[in-house]
Amino acid sequence: MKTNYLFYLIAAAVAILAAVMVYDSLSQPGISELQGEYRELETYRNENNTGPVVRIYAVYAKDSLWGDMRAYGDFMPHTKYGNTRVFFFAEELENIRLSPEPPHFDPQFRKVCLARYEKSAMGQVSFERYPF
Repeated sequence: MKTNYLFYLIAAAVAILAAVMVYDSLSQPGISELQGEYRELETYRNENNTGPVVRIYAVYAKDSLWGDMRAYGDFMPHTKYGNTRVFFFAEELENIRLSPEPPHFDPQFRKVCLARYEKSAMGQVSFERYPF
C-alpha cells in the first residue's frame, strides 16, 4: 500500500510540474500586448545558414511610442553571432524592398523612418530615434 501512495505522490508532483511549465510557456508576453499598432511591411533574411544570419525588418508604426518600439525589436528573432535590424516607418509603405547593403531600403523612404532598432552579433542593443 505504501508503494501505491508513493507512486501517486510522484505522479501528482510530475503532473503539477508539467501544468506549471505549460502555463508558463503559454503566458509569455508578446507583440500583441504592446500598446501601439505595428504591422510588418517587409522582411529580409540572408540565405547563410552556416555563418552570421542577417535579419532586416520594415515595420509600420501608427504611433511613436518609443518604449513599445524598443520592446517590439526585443521580440524579434535573433541568432547568436547574427544581426537583427528593425526600421519603423510612420506610413504604410507598400513598395518598400529591403536589401542586405546599407541603407537597406530606398533613400526616398528616409523621411518617414521613425526609428531604427539593432541587435548586434554580440547581443548589444541600440535604438535610435529619427536615424536619418
